[in-house]
Parts: sequence; C-alpha cells; structure tokens
Amino acid sequence: MEQEVRAVLETNGKGFLLYAENFPGAYVRGASLAEAMGKWDRELAAYLRWRDGTDAPRCAVRIVQEKRSELHVEDADSDVLFDRERAPLDRAEYEALRALCLRSAADFLALYGAVPEKDRPLSPARESFYGPVPSTAEEMYQHSKNVNSYYFGEIGVEAPNGPDILRCREEGFSRLEERKNFLGNPVFDGSYGELWSLRKVLRRFLWHDRIHARALTRRAGELWPGLADPFRFLQTG
Repeated sequence: MEQEVRAVLETNGKGFLLYAENFPGAYVRGASLAEAMGKWDRELAAYLRWRDGTDAPRCAVRIVQEKRSELHVEDADSDVLFDRERAPLDRAEYEALRALCLRSAADFLALYGAVPEKDRPLSPARESFYGPVPSTAEEMYQHSKNVNSYYFGEIGVEAPNGPDILRCREEGFSRLEERKNFLGNPVFDGSYGELWSLRKVLRRFLWHDRIHARALTRRAGELWPGLADPFRFLQTG
C-alpha cells in the first residue's frame, strides 16, 4: 500500500535535504531535488522496517514546507523548524517518540559495539562545516553521543554526554520531565539564531542517529560482512 510522505524541504540551491514531517527522523538528500526525491521509496521502507517491522514499497511525496538556507545543506547542515514542530504534544505522542529516541540510541550502541576495530578508518579524511568528518566507528559514536547536551540545552535542559549514548539520553529526558508543562512545547531562540522546540529535539535525535548509523553500517559492513544491522538499512523485507 502506498504511503504519503509530508516532506519539509531545506535547500541552499546546491544541496537538497528533505525530512518526512509525519515519519520523524526519516530523510533524504541529494545534489538536486529530483535526486533526493528519488530516494524516498528506499528510505521510507528502511525506516518502517526499523520502526515497527512493516514495509512500504512505494510512497507519494508532498512538499508541505520549504526553507531557503545559507547553510551547508549538502553536508546535512540544517536549522529548519517545521511548522508542525510548534504544536503542543499530548502524553501518548510524547511517550511514543521518547521510546523511539531511546530505541535509536540503544540500536546505535549495539551497532557500535559490534564493530571489531573501533579505531580503524572506514573512509578517507574529509572536512565538513563542523570540522573533520568522523571516519572511524569510535569517532562516529562519540560524535553521535555528544550532541546530547547540545540538543537538550537548546530547550533549556542541562544534560550530560555520558556515560554512553543511551544513558545520557535517558537522563536528558528524565530532567526534561521535571519541568512544568514541558508538553506545551514552547519555541526557544537557541544558539546561532536557530529556533528549537521539544518536537524538533525529538526529530533531530532520530535524524542525527540515522545519518551516522547509516554511514557506519555501510562502511563497517564492507570490511566485516554480516555485521549487525539493528537499523535494518541493509535488509529488503
């Protein structure tokens, strides 16, 4: 059965990044809009296999929001706040997204743990807008783990970056839930003029995990065939 993707497009004209508003964390990108759009069937199928074991062989994509950006979108630099990410959450929706974020962290930890040589370079050295691109399993893991205090901090929650990606994320959510009316989802004017909300933090965790888990799965899997694939990027059914 065909699934509809409500997509949010962020572009600087040379890179095109699209997010699925209704499937938080799912995304595609490309050097052209056509290239990016052509990746949606595969991305959504993998996302649904991971999320709940279902499959979506084809999808219909509708762009519901667009942002022109000065950022390095071709390197997955992003600051868009979805219109939908301004809306309050109810308890059930929050708990479902929180559980998905924690599962994503647990799966990343399992993937990282399965790599036999964590300091072995998996790709050539390269610079990105934030500095050297992580090229070993250890670097990818540390980079993914260490956004915890940054993301939570953007909505006024002090959270640690350790001891591991799962436990620091759990602690961040625990501290968040101590705040009154956190489900009201206020919008914060964060670092570098970027707008944040709890909905955005939830989506950004899933998206950021997915970017680096995909790279780690693909590159480490070439060196160690049969490596664990907890995000189900490599499976076809």
